[in-house]
Amino acid sequence: LPGLHIFAITLALEVSVGKTNTVTALNNSNVLLPCTFTTCIGFQDLVFTWYFNSTERIYQGKIKNEATEPRLIWHNPRVEFVGSITKKDNNISIVLNGVEFSDAGKYTCHVKNPKEKNAQHNATIILIVVHKMVETDNTVTLIIVGVVGGLIGLLILFMLIKRVVLFIIKKTQDGKKECLVSSSGNDNTENGLAGSKAEQKAPPKA
Repeated sequence: LPGLHIFAITLALEVSVGKTNTVTALNNSNVLLPCTFTTCIGFQDLVFTWYFNSTERIYQGKIKNEATEPRLIWHNPRVEFVGSITKKDNNISIVLNGVEFSDAGKYTCHVKNPKEKNAQHNATIILIVVHKMVETDNTVTLIIVGVVGGLIGLLILFMLIKRVVLFIIKKTQDGKKECLVSSSGNDNTENGLAGSKAEQKAPPKA
């Protein structure tokens, strides 16, 4: 049924390694591999396992319930559990100590919850090991942004100047039209010009 299907999705077990699935570490350093899980109905005897390149187990723990911290089942000597369950964030992150170039690869966090009909879910994070950290040079980006911003500013200034000039020209033309209308409507009776309202004098009698 559709309703039961939606309910099942709501109760599904979810595992996450954060917003990004890639971590970069410096050779011979310690690196955090984050992982958290969520479940709507709680958990009991939950088992979580970390794998390297999908097959090599490097850490495994078991959590009795929400009130207890994980119990270690097996771990690689270089791997340390740094998460916490009792802090209500269901954090099962680990730290890999003394990272080497051979450690680069995929690390999968797998969770199995018997209380949820043995529901299983996992998430994978990719570890990149480098000889030295390289700072990102944003100089070119800043130059491009500055040039584009300057061009946009000049365009806006040009449009404003254009509007002002057009406004002044329009006002000037309107003023000239008013002068022409005013001069064409003047009364020329005093000047006695042709077509004026001044009476024409009769020719003198002989």
